[in-house]
Amino acid sequence: MKRNIVNIGIVGFGTVGSGLVSILLDPKSELSKKLGFDLRIKRIADKDTTRDRGITLPPGLLTHDVSTIVEDPEIDIVVELVGGTTFAKDIILKAIKAGKQVVTANKALLALEGNEVFEAAGKMGVDVGFEASVAGGIPIIKVMKEGLVANRIQSVYGIINGTANFILSKMTEEGASFNDVLAEAQRLGYAEADPTFDVEGVDSAHKLAILASLAFGIPLSYHSQYVEGISRITPLDIAFASEFGYKIKLLGIAKSDGHEVELRVHPTMLPRDQMLAKVDGVFNALYIESDAVGPTMYYGRGAGARPTGSAVLADIVDIARNLRHGITARVPAFGRPANEPFKVRKMSDVTSCYYFRFSVHDKPGVLSKISGVLGQHDISIESVIQKGRKEGGSVPLVILTHEAVEHNVKTALEEIRRLSVVEADAMMIRVEGANGR
Repeated sequence: MKRNIVNIGIVGFGTVGSGLVSILLDPKSELSKKLGFDLRIKRIADKDTTRDRGITLPPGLLTHDVSTIVEDPEIDIVVELVGGTTFAKDIILKAIKAGKQVVTANKALLALEGNEVFEAAGKMGVDVGFEASVAGGIPIIKVMKEGLVANRIQSVYGIINGTANFILSKMTEEGASFNDVLAEAQRLGYAEADPTFDVEGVDSAHKLAILASLAFGIPLSYHSQYVEGISRITPLDIAFASEFGYKIKLLGIAKSDGHEVELRVHPTMLPRDQMLAKVDGVFNALYIESDAVGPTMYYGRGAGARPTGSAVLADIVDIARNLRHGITARVPAFGRPANEPFKVRKMSDVTSCYYFRFSVHDKPGVLSKISGVLGQHDISIESVIQKGRKEGGSVPLVILTHEAVEHNVKTALEEIRRLSVVEADAMMIRVEGANGR
C-alpha cells in the first residue's frame, strides 16, 4: 500500500533551509496536487532556534538536537544544509547508516569527501540527492544524469560562481578595479566577508569536480584540478580583450578526448558573440558539448534561498516518489558507476591559445626579442597590440597566440621575464573558442 505521507528532517535552517521551508509551507503551493501525496516536515534542527527567519513554524518543529532527526525511525529523508565538511559529513554518514535517504546542497563536502559518501550510500542501497550542489536553481545534475544519458559528453564549460561573474561583469561594464567591485559585491551581499573561495576559484572547482564525474564517469577528483582565480585581472586586460573581440569569464572547464580528462578553473577569454560570454551579473550558465545532441546551454540563478531551495526540493520529490513505490537507488548517483579509467591530464600538457600582456621598454626591437623567445618554444603569434609611445617609460605589449602547450608557454614566459627590455612579470590568460576551437 502506498504511503500518503513522506516525512522529511531538515538539518540547517539558514539561507537555503529557509528557502526550502518557505516553499514547502507555502499555502499557495500545488505540490501536493502534483505529487498525489504529502511531503511533511517532521523536524528542523539548527544551532540557532531563536532567530527570526520570517517563517511561521508549527510549534515544536524547530530543535537544536540533530539526533532527533537522524535517529527518528519515522523520518524518511534527511536534508543536510549546514555546509562545511566535518559536521555535515558526520550527519550524512549517520543518516545513511540508519538507512535514510539523503539530500544535500553541500558541494564542498561532495567534492572533497564524496567518494566515501557515495560508497557508503551504495552499500546501504540508499539515495543521495545533490541537485542543489551545482548552479543553484539550474537542474543541471538531472540533465547530465538522465536527460543526456544517450550522449557521450565531450566537454563542459561552466560559469558556476555568481560572485566572480558579477565582479567581472561590473569591471567590464564600468572599467572599475577588482578591489572596488569586490567591495560593492560585499555591500550587496553577493560576496562574503572572506571572498577567497569565490574569487580564487575554489567554489567553482568544488562544482567542477561534481560535473566531471557526471560527464565522464570518473571518481570525484577535486585535488587533480588546476585552479586559478580572478584577483589578478585588471581593467587594462579587460580593455585589451575587448579590442581582440573577447570577454573574460571565470570558467570551470572539463574536457575529454576519450583517454584523458582536463579539469581546470581559471579566467578565460571567450569570443564576445559566444553565448557563455553574454552571461553577466550573478547568473550561472553551463555549455555542454555531446555527440548525439550537440551543443546545449543551461542558464539561470546559481544561488539564493528559493532557487537553491527549489533544487533541493526537486531531489526530495524524486526520492519520495521512489519511496512510494518501494524503490531506492533506481538511478546511480552519477548516472553510471564512477569507475571510468580516465587519467586527469597534467596542466602542463594542456593545449590552449593564450593572451599575454608584457610591460616593456618603449624602444625598437622589443617585439622581435619577445617573438624570438616564443618561436623557440613553438608558440606562434596570431595578433599583436603595441601601445606607445611613452618617452623613457614602459608601455604594454599585448600578444594573442595560436594553440600552444602549457609547459612551453610557462618556460617561454620565464625566459622573457629575464629579458632586460621587460619590466614585470607577464599577465597570461587562456583563450577558448579562438578560430572555432
